[in-house]
Amino acid sequence: MALSIFQILIAVLLVAVILLQAPGTGLSPVFGGGGEAYRSKRSAQKFLVIATIALSAILAILSITLLVLQNR
Repeated sequence: MALSIFQILIAVLLVAVILLQAPGTGLSPVFGGGGEAYRSKRSAQKFLVIATIALSAILAILSITLLVLQNR
């Protein structure tokens, strides 16, 4: 049960990170998509790419784990 809740949380975070990457659309303007952030645009974009990869890997591992546990 806890793994399922964690999987949903990771999926929601992954969707949010992906929406933040689209310039001018999605949630990007809400969170400083105008380019006036303290950090440079390149470092913020790099962080979002790394976060997307990490969250995708975690989601895949959780999905496989839940599938194996369900079949036992």
